[in-house]
Amino acid sequence: MKPHRTYILYISICLWLLVSPLCIGNLWGKDFVVVIDAGHGGHDPGAIGKISKEKNINLNVALKLGNLIKRNCDDVKVVYTRSRDVFIPLDRRAEIANNAKADLFISVHTNALANNRTAKGASTWTLGLAKSDANLEVAKRENSVILYENDYQTRYAGFNPNSAESYIIFEFMQDKYMEQSVHLASLVQKQFRHTCRRVDRGVHQAGFLVLKASAMPSILVELGFISTPEEERYLNSEAGANTMAKGIYHAFLNYKREQEIRLTGASKTIIPTEEPSTNAPEIAQTQKDSEEVDSTPKQRELIAEAKTPATTAKTAPKRPIVSESATNDSEITFKIQILTSSKPLTKNDKRLKGLKDAEYYKEGGLYKYTYGASSDYNKVLRTKRTISAQFKDAFIIAFRNGEKMNVNEAITEFKKRRNK
Repeated sequence: MKPHRTYILYISICLWLLVSPLCIGNLWGKDFVVVIDAGHGGHDPGAIGKISKEKNINLNVALKLGNLIKRNCDDVKVVYTRSRDVFIPLDRRAEIANNAKADLFISVHTNALANNRTAKGASTWTLGLAKSDANLEVAKRENSVILYENDYQTRYAGFNPNSAESYIIFEFMQDKYMEQSVHLASLVQKQFRHTCRRVDRGVHQAGFLVLKASAMPSILVELGFISTPEEERYLNSEAGANTMAKGIYHAFLNYKREQEIRLTGASKTIIPTEEPSTNAPEIAQTQKDSEEVDSTPKQRELIAEAKTPATTAKTAPKRPIVSESATNDSEITFKIQILTSSKPLTKNDKRLKGLKDAEYYKEGGLYKYTYGASSDYNKVLRTKRTISAQFKDAFIIAFRNGEKMNVNEAITEFKKRRNK
């Protein structure tokens, strides 16, 4: 009898040892799901360079990124929208992510300029209204994928990727994942700058259909310019593709670790030591302020925080611009939005170009700077014309009771009041 009981106890202990890791894993939560989207594919080549096609660069980096995650993150499930050279409609890509109940959506692309123009650098994009013609052109190029679909007018409710009017829908879109998306994009840009040693073109917003339909934090990465021969060669090299994939991978790990700590107070994610790439030929640098109107990279803030105490002690701290007071009456107030930043700007920040009395409001984790508040739309319109040379991408917005409202409705109401 006694040996029998000992045998049962032994079996019970063995079963417990087998099952307990599973129980601990379940207590931790479900696998983290990341969907990696290699842009374009099949009969859609994307941008075409002198020696390659965008679709192949995107797929190569996307697969390398996925393999890094698979090899090093047992608790992460990787889902590809495509793992070979096939065409996948934009709405299907978002559908794959939504069906997988993904925690993150990362779309990999390669940039290009027309008419033999050249540029360098990597950028990361989130969903939003393009505040500049350059940003709108990027969105138009990526959204033009739908023209390869026979029924695109029906599937995308008449959206015309080449019409600026179609992009107005993104202005008032409330993306509840905006703050997380912008943060992830900032982490990616930090890696591109410091680890990959690429030219930093910053974090931007534009109306990407593939991000619009994704119900999770989502970013679109532009690895570099296929239209620039030097960058095209780099992105087609094994070293270049590995470096870019590793940069995104490290940003992913940092994001995942932060989310775990926020949700559970602890993290299993191990962040590897980040070695600056020795394969990238150029020194990382930021673009001119005129190219950063849409969004200022978060990594500048991180760089400032990383300065030594001896360096920061020499410079007196600069006071940021105070946030504007809310409009508390029921009257509509028109304002000119001049730029967007991921952090508050100081009054003498060169991006303000000497403009006095600029204010900001916070939306989606971003600081959006305005100028020339008035209940008279015509007055604000005249003011906008006076600063149009300095702020080419400025546009008019409207508030009521401190809340942003549809500017077209506000203008209509203003005209009705004037006609009474």
